[in-house]
Amino acid sequence: MACNSRRPGRSRPALSLSMLLPTLLVLLAFSSAAVASASAAAAMHNNNWAVLVCTSRFWFNYRHMANTLSLYRTVKRLGIPDERIILMLADDMACNPRNSYPAQVDYRGYEVTVENFLRVLTGRHESAVPRSKRLLSDEGSHILLYMTGHGGDEFLKFQDSEELQSHDLADAVKQMKEKLRFKELLIMVDTCQAATLFSQLQSPGVLTIGSSMKGENSYSHHLDSDIGVSVVDRFTFYTLAFFEKLNMYSNASLSSLFNSYNPSMLLSTAYYRMDLYERPLNEVPVTNFFGSVMKTIHTDSAYTGFLAAHNEISLSIEDNPHDHVVSKSEASARRSNIEEEAQLRSHGWTEVLLEQLEGKDSDTVVMYGLGAMGILLAISTWLSV
Repeated sequence: MACNSRRPGRSRPALSLSMLLPTLLVLLAFSSAAVASASAAAAMHNNNWAVLVCTSRFWFNYRHMANTLSLYRTVKRLGIPDERIILMLADDMACNPRNSYPAQVDYRGYEVTVENFLRVLTGRHESAVPRSKRLLSDEGSHILLYMTGHGGDEFLKFQDSEELQSHDLADAVKQMKEKLRFKELLIMVDTCQAATLFSQLQSPGVLTIGSSMKGENSYSHHLDSDIGVSVVDRFTFYTLAFFEKLNMYSNASLSSLFNSYNPSMLLSTAYYRMDLYERPLNEVPVTNFFGSVMKTIHTDSAYTGFLAAHNEISLSIEDNPHDHVVSKSEASARRSNIEEEAQLRSHGWTEVLLEQLEGKDSDTVVMYGLGAMGILLAISTWLSV
């Protein structure tokens, strides 16, 4: 009897714990996935990037280099810095010693390949690739992807030796979306039958515009007699003409840009696809993609307190001039207290909260927090039985 005796209910805590842990793990997994998805959807737009690609080389394709470099000048003028511009030129005219206005070219000559282009978009670089050649975007980024060269039905040539297919582009954009590499993406293509390059895209948050429809050519605008070749394509020429009227503070919308393309001037039909894009185009400023993002931190409470103290000083002086010295010293003390409070607010937990609001490492923090809560809950349940 002694050997068979045991305290009743002794095995229940272990059984309850073994049944509880899988349930908690499942709940934590679903909660983390839901929070990560919500975080990605609610990420704030906080930076802009531009990827500008010319896929043609040789002197007779001068206009394609000019297209890309002209757009490079435009986005720089509107506020996107060099460190957030990836410039890919299949020829080295921008880096030629005879060029008085050189550009900062990230990929040039035979570096401009389909493989390198897809690596830039997806971020799948070899370890030796420097940061200056990487698209270091995140879930709060708006990206402008501009491409120009020779193309056809669902393809874009790279240096007449290989082709980027429409499904290659769609797959790269899908990877970008899954890896939270952009919030919104604008793809602009100036080539023959440009619209066909967008046919396989299915990722949300993507807006596209091409210089021509299927079966249409994209034409050059004019030639320079000194150079002996055409110097710009029509679609890019009228795009640049639109932006020359703007500055980084302009409120012109994407709708106004898209409506500015006149088929009789382009000699082709500009096509834009917006079924993957949620926002109305008339509510989206062009600077959301072609310009800079002004990052500001609101400190209304601190400045309001300072202003209130200043107003009290003025009132006290008017009511009782004899107490001016006392009022001034009290106001100075109050002002110093306000400034100390503002400094305290700008440190510690405020920085953490700002980082969470900006979407930085929020998924990791939430996952660790939920994991710690689950472990503590399991331990407390086991100890309480």
